[in-house]
Amino acid sequence: MCLAVPGKILETFERDGLRMAKVDFGGVTRETCLDYVPEAKVGDYCVIHVGFAISLLSETEAQETLAMLKDISNLGDELGSYPA
Repeated sequence: MCLAVPGKILETFERDGLRMAKVDFGGVTRETCLDYVPEAKVGDYCVIHVGFAISLLSETEAQETLAMLKDISNLGDELGSYPA
């Protein structure tokens, strides 16, 4: 199963010929490649999969998705862990 997570672009820069960004995922910051979304700019929200921004989305969509992921995490906490 694959998971892509929305994050907010904090800054952009170039590294080794690639367009890169620092992206905030609710307090956790990671570097991300922006080459697949050349129109992305600081302040935009993008969907990140394995270190690559694969699409842009609105702030509303990003916040809804992050809230849903938090709900899923909380549900997992409530249900407890699965036996191996």
